[in-house]
Amino acid sequence: MTHDLSTGPRLRIDGDLPEETALPHVWAECVGAGRANEALRADWQRQFGEVVDACGFRYVRFHGVFHDDMFVYRESYGHGFGRNTPLPEPVYTFSYVDKVFDFILEAGARPFVELGFMPRELATVPETVFWWGAHCSPPKDMARWAELVTRAVEHWIGRYGLAEVREWRFEVWNEPNLVPHFWTGTKTEYFELYEQTVTAIRKIDPGLKVGGPATSVFVPDDRYRGETEDRSAMHATAGASDVDSLDWRPVWVEDFLDWCAKRELPVDFVSTHLYPTDFAYGADGEAVHIARYADATFDDLTLLRDLVADSAFPEAEIHITEWSTSPSARDFVHDTLFAATFVTRAYLKCATLADSISYWTFTDVFEEGGAGLGPFHGGFGLVNEGGIPKPTFHAFRMLERLGDRLLLATADGVVTRNSRTSAVSALFFNYPDEMAMRSVGSAGSYPATRALAERGPARRIRHSISGLAPGTPFLVEVLDWEHGNVAEAWHQLGSPLNLSRAQSEYLRDVAGSLRRFILAASGDGTLEIDADLPPWAVMSVRQAV
Repeated sequence: MTHDLSTGPRLRIDGDLPEETALPHVWAECVGAGRANEALRADWQRQFGEVVDACGFRYVRFHGVFHDDMFVYRESYGHGFGRNTPLPEPVYTFSYVDKVFDFILEAGARPFVELGFMPRELATVPETVFWWGAHCSPPKDMARWAELVTRAVEHWIGRYGLAEVREWRFEVWNEPNLVPHFWTGTKTEYFELYEQTVTAIRKIDPGLKVGGPATSVFVPDDRYRGETEDRSAMHATAGASDVDSLDWRPVWVEDFLDWCAKRELPVDFVSTHLYPTDFAYGADGEAVHIARYADATFDDLTLLRDLVADSAFPEAEIHITEWSTSPSARDFVHDTLFAATFVTRAYLKCATLADSISYWTFTDVFEEGGAGLGPFHGGFGLVNEGGIPKPTFHAFRMLERLGDRLLLATADGVVTRNSRTSAVSALFFNYPDEMAMRSVGSAGSYPATRALAERGPARRIRHSISGLAPGTPFLVEVLDWEHGNVAEAWHQLGSPLNLSRAQSEYLRDVAGSLRRFILAASGDGTLEIDADLPPWAVMSVRQAV
């Protein structure tokens, strides 16, 4: 049942006529994954199809398109025994990448192509990061790198068509400021890599979209001011008594935009990574972990938008190609209800500030440090390795049920309308007052997260929506400590490292058991929402089909 604005009475919320504004679904534009080779797994593909269906993700980004295990670039070739035989010229094969991209497109999404890492035979320094030995260094031969990019893009155009590939985004590298892990060169060497890459791609077709610098993260000091990281510049940050009062700024973005402007290079989008955390080395050499305030992402994005608007590229898109509560794949907060509430609040607050904010990641099939220990190990995923949904999965599912027109925004949630169907939907949450604008932080074990459950108080949500068709039914779903809180259920089982089939099915049932009930508009077309949300609860209200 829908509401026809052209013929029926106008909607009123709490007695007032709403002034509609756009609500971009920034949370659904892109989602992250680990590396390309993982996307060849049946469980990865099954989980990706499920999250695309449930959460509406439109793009997916991952590392390692050019890594050795995708067998794209070959300077030598053999049969597995002894040394490979050198080839007279490099050979480019795309069968593994084709399988991945074919699946993504068939699932209804598109690749957000991170161009990297360096094939071993092109790398100046091999095996710089991860157990699978990513080669994150400048190439031995820049012309051969440009040829690799050219051959890849030309192949994708030939396979999928120019019109399709023009819808993709090509991001040059990943976090090149993090030397020596994701880059062994200098800032200028990365800028030169960008120049060669964007020149090669735009030579193929000027309508293809390229961007960078894909750096991580905002920092409040000059550690990345020079050509490589200066740890001595972090000492004051490590010793700061109030890190939230410091001047946090993006890494390399201003230098990158200035460098490209001077050389008249195109920048179709600016990309960087935002995490509301940091670490800084003190004068004693010890790393200090920093958790920023709950609105850090909003303030960082506001600053970034202003910087891009004032640059030589004011029309450049802004893509946050990684974002989460923290950048650790062993942070147990990721598994919790608390993360779901934090994510919901942040996305609603930041919906108009970027073209995409890509959650890192959709699945715990993620092997940067090898497989995780146990079914809930603090992995980034919206679902665990076995595909069991975490509370964050439900947060994204609820966000995607919202309309694209914003009718009401409060500190506790939103009421929206679908511009195509006129269906009304709402989403509310209780990020506890006792948090006093602190973020959820990080935790090295699941029990260490549970102290957050004591935060309060409950919050009453009351709204009246009139102008609906009489009797219109609404489905209400509530995610809270008692409903859908699967990591807590696992904890109550004794945190088994290896699940039995019965335990897996039990946890899957818990994960899907949100509190659900139906509300209906009255005979005069008024929906009354009156709910006491316990701390950390997230509540979705949407017209039932």
